[in-house]
Amino acid sequence: MNIHEYQAKAILRNFGVPVPEGHVVYNSNSARDWANRLGDGPWAVKAQIHAGGRGKGGGVKIAKTRDEVKQFARDMFGMTLVTHQTGPEGKVVKRVLVEQGCNIADEFYVSFLVDRATDKVTLMASAEGGMDIEEVAANTPEKIFFEAVDPTVGLTAFQARRVAFSLGFEIAQVKQAVPLLMNLYKTFVEADCSLLEINPLVLTGEGTLLCLDAKLNFDDNALFRHLQIRDLRDYDEEDANEIEASQYDLSYIALDGNIGCLVNGAGLAMATMDIIQHYGGDPANFLDVGGGATIERVTEAFKLILSDDKVKGILVNIFGGIMKCDVIATGVIEAAKQTGIEVPLVVRLEGTNVDKGKQMLAESGLNIIAADGMADAAEKIVAAVKA
Repeated sequence: MNIHEYQAKAILRNFGVPVPEGHVVYNSNSARDWANRLGDGPWAVKAQIHAGGRGKGGGVKIAKTRDEVKQFARDMFGMTLVTHQTGPEGKVVKRVLVEQGCNIADEFYVSFLVDRATDKVTLMASAEGGMDIEEVAANTPEKIFFEAVDPTVGLTAFQARRVAFSLGFEIAQVKQAVPLLMNLYKTFVEADCSLLEINPLVLTGEGTLLCLDAKLNFDDNALFRHLQIRDLRDYDEEDANEIEASQYDLSYIALDGNIGCLVNGAGLAMATMDIIQHYGGDPANFLDVGGGATIERVTEAFKLILSDDKVKGILVNIFGGIMKCDVIATGVIEAAKQTGIEVPLVVRLEGTNVDKGKQMLAESGLNIIAADGMADAAEKIVAAVKA
């Protein structure tokens, strides 16, 4: 789950991480009022959407007067902000952050993430803050520093000092950086983050370190432990079908193709999408109903696929272990009856109760194309859609 910048900064503030004072607003008059309350300018006026690169797209402005704060906010509300992360369709700005400006002397990059190569949380830092870290990694990888954190010990003061010196900090800044980095790590672990990114971490003209921008992503599987964080979810920023899928514990991601996929197991779902492409088709979604799906969940998954107007055919690919084939068959039959499916439907079943499941589909009276094996299923659904 992703959250807005102002929400991320509120969480960091609770963990003792230095961030600018600011407030989110929903109209331009409120923007001016909060600028007045925050004290003397300049002020930063920042569009709040779930995407990076906002500054390049016109979503971050520095205002010198309170009237400028109001005007910049007015210009942002309702605008479609296009960045390299939103895609060409962009995202509509519905909220704006007004915060105190600062005198920036230098910019740095800091993040915590899970490194699958080491199976550890890793601190990544660079003196090239304010830039896309992908560009730094591609062009000057020697400017990125890494510290793998032992989960039994946590980030140590020694590691934090080593990173601080690697970034070129003077002693005064090292003394600030050590508790800052350790509090960031504490935030990452205790809030069950999957990503914590500060870009930029700035050194002000007064010699203090400040997290000027913040991005936090959270592990969805841990949100039951963090009800207050879960309530920060902004449904306006997410795909409507993905939101609907989450209500039934379905793992769903919309894609650009026209062949809907209903599969049990993430690995099998990935393999199904690959084999569809191998035979010349384009998957319309990733959809994993899980190993213990109920008839209701399968039915809702089917409805979810058909709600996408781009879908011209559906491939059901099930390997029954915990997930029994007769349960899938019942869900497919029920969903097909409720939705009045008119697109080709190919079903491949293997595993627990497979004979019973195939018999139920054969006796359903529905126009279902049976398949033996993944290759056969992929060939049949691609041919049916093209026909």
